[in-house]
Amino acid sequence: MGETMSRRLKLQLGGDADMEERAFPNPFPDYEAAAAVPAEEPPRARSQLTPDELGLPFHSDGKIINNFTRRIQTKIKDLLQQMEEGLKTADPHDCSAYTGWTGIALLYLQLYRVTCDQTYLLRSLDYVKRTLRNLNGRRVTFLCGDAGPLAVGAVVYHKLRSDYESQECITKLLQLQRAIVCRDSDLPDELLQGRAGYLYALLYVSTEMGPGAVCGSAVKEVVDAIIESGKALSREEKKAERCPLLYQWHRKQYVGAAHGMAGIYYMLMQPAAKVDQETLTEMVKPSIDYMRHKRFRSGNYPSSLSNETDRLVHWCHGAPGVIHMLMQAYKVFKEEKYLKEAMECSDVIWQRGLLRKGYGICHGTAGNGYSFLSLYHLTRDKKYLYRACKVWLALFTSSPTSWPQRHHGFQHLNSALHRGIQRCKKTTERSNWTRSHRVA
Repeated sequence: MGETMSRRLKLQLGGDADMEERAFPNPFPDYEAAAAVPAEEPPRARSQLTPDELGLPFHSDGKIINNFTRRIQTKIKDLLQQMEEGLKTADPHDCSAYTGWTGIALLYLQLYRVTCDQTYLLRSLDYVKRTLRNLNGRRVTFLCGDAGPLAVGAVVYHKLRSDYESQECITKLLQLQRAIVCRDSDLPDELLQGRAGYLYALLYVSTEMGPGAVCGSAVKEVVDAIIESGKALSREEKKAERCPLLYQWHRKQYVGAAHGMAGIYYMLMQPAAKVDQETLTEMVKPSIDYMRHKRFRSGNYPSSLSNETDRLVHWCHGAPGVIHMLMQAYKVFKEEKYLKEAMECSDVIWQRGLLRKGYGICHGTAGNGYSFLSLYHLTRDKKYLYRACKVWLALFTSSPTSWPQRHHGFQHLNSALHRGIQRCKKTTERSNWTRSHRVA
């Protein structure tokens, strides 16, 4: 009996060997240690120490220091060149935001938003035109289907004041809705390939173009379909009292952001979804609490309700995706328990989130690092800004010599990430030695 329980506990907590197989050891001290003046330091006012001397990438007001900003800007230019070269041999038929041309358009749109450089907006338009010529009608979500190219296209044309083209994209986007709300449809509810993913497209357009861009009735019909689907499965599984909204994908009740309940609840809590307060309080909130009670002692979350293995620390499965649901729950319900558990998710990601799988957002280090930025925006606690900056250093201290082909991508990027982390370790060790041996 004791041996069985011991094995089960070990399975839940995960072993060091499994962690090393999935993630690189984090080479950085955490914020508190990095911000502290070492005991060996000669007496000196803290205000006299520069952020570089403290090992921090930002000033006391949270503004990123110039050296770090320049490194980011240089790396962006370098990576854009590598990306454009690699795109010459990319799949011409992949128009998705997840792995294809719409994702590139979205990247340039974001660069335009940050820099106000019209060149980036026009580059985004080039890729939007390519995607809109190749819609396939097979999927309907923002990330993996036609809704993504249409939503991004509508926004790009809107910013270019091409109102006719923008409205044409919105019209086509709304034409997809019939398949979404059909009661006989076998469409799932999850974010990557289901109803929540289509809802994301509608809310994206509304957020970028204003609340009148998409009619409220269209949003409400999709929200109602998601809620009715969750209620039906909850009744079927006899969990209506404990978890009023229950969802599954391929007959498994997933937890994470991509295929699971975290992503669906997150979308239902968006202000633009306009879910009424009674539904939020009586259906969404208890469902979130039911899911919260499934978390591991480590602070991580299982990939599905039936899974007892604490292994995955990805946006798609695990704490890096659930953290966004918890932050949104804190905003909506104003209860500290959600913020506390979001912070605990952040600790898991800091310890286990430098993934060997590569750079990606879905199951890579970039997606994990994004959670730190989100938590910083919510709390203004500089610890999370520090963690986000250090994840960036781990990713890009060393870069690939050429943009990899998709089927070789993870292997090539992993080696680059490994070199970067090794260099960060040496930099950290050298910095610590310098501090402890600094002469007054």
